[in-house]
Amino acid sequence: MNNSRQTVLSHPFFHGMKPAYLDVLADCATEAEFEAGEMLFREGEPANKFYLIKTGKVRLEAHDRVSGTTLVQELGPGDVLGWSWLFPPFVWHFQASATEPMEAVALSGGRLLNVAEHNPEFGYEMMKRVAQVVIHRLQSTRKQLVALAKATEAALES
Repeated sequence: MNNSRQTVLSHPFFHGMKPAYLDVLADCATEAEFEAGEMLFREGEPANKFYLIKTGKVRLEAHDRVSGTTLVQELGPGDVLGWSWLFPPFVWHFQASATEPMEAVALSGGRLLNVAEHNPEFGYEMMKRVAQVVIHRLQSTRKQLVALAKATEAALES
């Protein structure tokens, strides 16, 4: 069994999925490696991958020309990255870079989207799982906003 297939079959994100769906996912998977500092993707570029992080760490960031780059979340082994392939306009909404050498399995977003559109049950299963990732990212961002607001309030009071 190749490494990509094994990673898909054992990844917690896919725990409890039907074996036929796991086969589809494994067929869309390839190994990916990134060096420290290398960009996985940039905001606004076409979104066509879904990553299962095996080793290393990734900075997920929001970038704005005026205010610069802000850390949204740091991700590591066992995390997933990239849900923009699932929603029009199919472009990245954040940017991501490896903070250390990183190994991942990259799944083809286009192929997954095609299967999801032709198999609504598979699509619904993927949507439920991706929605959990989106909720987690929103909660992480909310916590950062609360911390920033408290720090700003404390600075204004002093």
